Amino acid sequence: MPYSYHITSRCNNREFRLTRLECRQVFLYILKKAIIKYDFKLYSLCIMSNHIHYLIEPQKTEDVPKIMHYLNWYSAMCFNRMLKRTGHFWEKRYHSTSFPSSDQRRALNTLRYIHANPQSAGMQKGFFYDFSNYGVYERLSDDGITTWHPAFLALGENLEECAEKYRNFCYKYKPPEKQSKGFHWGSKLT
Repeated sequence: MPYSYHITSRCNNREFRLTRLECRQVFLYILKKAIIKYDFKLYSLCIMSNHIHYLIEPQKTEDVPKIMHYLNWYSAMCFNRMLKRTGHFWEKRYHSTSFPSSDQRRALNTLRYIHANPQSAGMQKGFFYDFSNYGVYERLSDDGITTWHPAFLALGENLEECAEKYRNFCYKYKPPEKQSKGFHWGSKLT
């Protein structure tokens, strides 16, 4: 049974290192190379200024660490050169959660969560964002790297109906409230 993986990679120290257009373009190039090398499906993508979200489906579960090693190693090497820096570019290990690709509800919610990330961060009001593949779903465009998730394709009898239902599903989304940071030992002086 194929599995989908929602993966998040953060810049070291949560620094805003992905703000330059050139970095984002280089990352898309590296991602395309990784898709060719490891033959996985990219369902969703959002490159934020200090982290990246993906929804992928590898050929085999054991490919996930290989894919992520390739992406993080290659991109760190490129970004450190471009930004004239050294050291760790990515924070610790990537975060990953998986679910059966046949779980349509979870897939649609994950797609929407990833596509709504810029909105949830207060960067914009709508879902269209230059470094998200939301437009591939709503406008049925082809970016050369995205594969539509089977859950999206199950929304209607034709692609236009799928796109319309996905758009309506997304626009009903209400980002969760950001939790205030609680106190921890030593953080409050009395």
